[in-house]
Order: sequence, then structure tokens, then C-alpha cells
Amino acid sequence: MIYLLIVTLVIILIYGPQLWINSVLKRYNRVSEDNFLGTGGELARHLLDRYDLQEVTVEVTASGDHYDPMARAVRLTKDKFEGKTLTAITVAAHECGHAFQHAGAEPLFLMRTRLASSALWAQRIGSLLLFAAPFSVLITRLPSAAILNITGAVLVMGFALLMHLLTLPVEIDASFKKALPLLSTGYLSEKQVPAARSILRAAAWTYVAASLASLLNFWRWVAFLRR
Repeated sequence: MIYLLIVTLVIILIYGPQLWINSVLKRYNRVSEDNFLGTGGELARHLLDRYDLQEVTVEVTASGDHYDPMARAVRLTKDKFEGKTLTAITVAAHECGHAFQHAGAEPLFLMRTRLASSALWAQRIGSLLLFAAPFSVLITRLPSAAILNITGAVLVMGFALLMHLLTLPVEIDASFKKALPLLSTGYLSEKQVPAARSILRAAAWTYVAASLASLLNFWRWVAFLRR
């Protein structure tokens, strides 16, 4: 019964917010806005130039909207880059918010950037440890070998949990302390601001859900090792 409740909770945490997020983004990604400076890509270029960040490029990507601190690039999917919808405008401003964090050398952003490069390796190591666990038992004939491997994997999952917890405040800052105040200074009308806030709130929930799911997964592994 408890296991069923945990599975149900995970499904709600992961898929519930995602369905709502997709609904919000699609709702405001249908109608072009005429009272605004160009497309999402053009807005991003304008905002970066306005804050003397000419070295940051604006590019089209197929791998999701993001800011790449290594390449110093704001990357937008084609619909955001070429679109004039409220979603395109808001997402472009949000990704520029990360460029502003980088330019300002904000501690949380820099910490997340440093950890992000290690997170990929941590994920690979965790997967390898889990895969190797049964083989370690066969080779050494010691159950403790599997426990060591699983312990290592749990530590890696704890690292992933730390990444999620650090990502959330960075994303909220980019949305509500960078993008929204900036968009409210003449780029959006008063009528459009609540919708932009909804888009940013929906995006933030992606990381809330990821953090909660990661925390739950971490707790499950800790509970398993305590048996």
C-alpha cells in the first residue's frame, strides 16, 4: 500500500506539473504580439546589447531553451526564436536572465555551473555502480560488495539532488528578479504582465517537481540501505 502511494505521488509530481506547464506555454504560444520589439530572438539580442553583453550570441537550438555559460550563448527553439508570441517573448527574457546572472558573477549561478559539469559524470558513475552491483557479488561472493556499489550510487543521487536544489533558486531569480521586472518596463502592457508571470511560474514548477522527485528517489535509496 505504501509503495503504491509512493508511485502515485511520483507520477503526480512528475507528470502533473508537466501537463499544466505544457498547457500554459501552448496557451500563450498561439497569438503573435504586435506591441513589442520583434521576435523572441530579436528581443534576446536587444536585451543583451542593452546591457553590453554583445559577446553573448543568440542561436536556434533543437535541444530546448537554455543559456550555455561555456559558449556564452542564449539558445532558443525555433518557435521561440522566430515567434512573436507571449511565450516566445517571456522565455527569451528568462534565458537572458541567466546571461545577466553570469555577467554579474552571481554565486549561486556560478556554483550551479561548476556542479553541472560534474553532474554528467556523477550520473554515469551512478549508473555504472548500479549495473556493476550484481557482478561484484558474483566475482567476490561477498554481498557487501553490492552494498558498497549501491552506497556509491546513492551518494551520486545525493549529488543530483543538490543540483536540483541549487537550480530552483537560480531559475526563480532569472524569472522573477531579472526577466519579469525587465519586461514590465515598457516591453509588455499591464494586461500582458499577469500572463507573463503565469508562464514564468509554470516554468519554475518544472524545477520544483524535479527537486521533489529527486528528493523522493534519494529517500527511497536511503531507506533501502537501512534495511
